[in-house]
Amino acid sequence: MKGKNSKPHFNVTAGLIWKNGKVLIAKRPKGSHLEGLWEFPGGKQKKGESLRHCLEREITEELGIEIKAGKLFLPVKHEYDYKVISLHTFNCTLLAGEPKALQCQEIRWVDPARLCELEFPPPAMLVVEAICLLE
Repeated sequence: MKGKNSKPHFNVTAGLIWKNGKVLIAKRPKGSHLEGLWEFPGGKQKKGESLRHCLEREITEELGIEIKAGKLFLPVKHEYDYKVISLHTFNCTLLAGEPKALQCQEIRWVDPARLCELEFPPPAMLVVEAICLLE
């Protein structure tokens, strides 16, 4: 979506998938925007798609697992030089499967207290800081 003389805006979802007190993170793929940084898995919303459905679809595509997107954890708006994103982060329940790095370089289950030691894109850093404050 783009207004006159404005940057394109995208709604992006991210999932906080928890297992045994750890959260799942993924390393952005080579050749992608912000490659090599860690992120909470998710992706861009398609036209006509709800945010929760977007997240559930993206997680299946990226990790080969089934999740249920639960409560909204933290919405973050971030402006890059060439686009604006609204990042909608949801707490998620893992329903089925074992995650695999299908569309990312690597995945890792991480203790929430250790998230602050890793490098995330700017909007996700706000989510990381919020999680670390809860610890």
